[in-house]
Amino acid sequence: MRRIILSTESGADLPRDLAETYDVQVVPMHIIMDGEDYLDGELPVQDIYDYYERTKKIPSTTSTNAHEYEEFFTNIREKFPDCIIVHIGYTSKASSSFQNAVIAAEEFEDMYLIDALNVTGGLAAIVLYAANVLEEEPDIEPEQLVEKIEAVVPKSRLSFIPGSLEFLKAGGRVSNMASLIGTLLKIKPCIELKDGKLMSTKKYRGKMSGATEKLFHDYLKEFNIDRKQLYFIYSIGLDEKIKQRMEEVAKENGFENVRWIQAGGMISTHSGPGGFGVAGLEQ
Repeated sequence: MRRIILSTESGADLPRDLAETYDVQVVPMHIIMDGEDYLDGELPVQDIYDYYERTKKIPSTTSTNAHEYEEFFTNIREKFPDCIIVHIGYTSKASSSFQNAVIAAEEFEDMYLIDALNVTGGLAAIVLYAANVLEEEPDIEPEQLVEKIEAVVPKSRLSFIPGSLEFLKAGGRVSNMASLIGTLLKIKPCIELKDGKLMSTKKYRGKMSGATEKLFHDYLKEFNIDRKQLYFIYSIGLDEKIKQRMEEVAKENGFENVRWIQAGGMISTHSGPGGFGVAGLEQ
C-alpha cells in the first residue's frame, strides 16, 4: 500500500510537534518588511510587532508561488518515495496560494488538492482531522480520504477577535474614524470565515476578557461543535488569565480536549498582538 502524505501551508499555524507527529509537510508563505522577504514560520512573530512599533507600518504578506510549490512537492517525493500527496490548502478566497499549488501540481501524478476554505486554526482542524483518519485507517484509499476531508471542510468553523484595531487601521482594513470610535467605545470586531472569505460579523464592547467569553458563547450557540476536540488560537500578548478562563469555560461546556494554537506571521500581521480565536468541527 502506497503511503499518503499530507501537506499544507504555514498559514494553517499547525503546531510543530503535531506536524512532526503526523509527518505533515508545511510550505512557508511570505512576510515582507522593508523590502526583505521572510519565510513565515521562520520569522519570530515578535519581530513583526517590533517592526510596527518602530515604523507604525505593518508588513505585507504574499502567497507561496508556483515555483516554490514545485520544489516543495518534489522534496516530498524525494523524502517519501512513491507516496501519494494530499495537499490541504489555505482558502483560495483570501490568497492565490491554492491556485499556485494547482498550477504546480500539473507536473505531478498521484496528487490531490483540497481548498480548505479556511485559515489558521480552522485550516489546522481540517488537516489534523485528516491526520487522525490516516492514523486510524492506514490502508484507506486516497479517494476515500479525500472524500472524507472534503465532507468536513464546510464543518470547520473559525471565529476570532483581532488583538489590535491599530493593526487593522495600519493595514487599511478600517478607516481612521472607525478605528478611533472603536477604541473609544472599546469595540472589538469578530471575524469569521464565510464561504472561505474573512468577514466582520458581530461586534463586542468592553474588555478583551469579556469579549472572549461572549465570542465563545455565540460560537457555541451558532455551531454544534464536536466536543471531542477544540482549538483556541491566540496571538502573542493575550493575557494568560484569559487563556486560563477560556480553558475553564471549554471544560464547563463539555470539551474533552483543548489545544492552543499560536497565530503565526500571516495571521499576526493582520490581527495584531493579543488576539483570540476559536476553531472546531461541527458534528
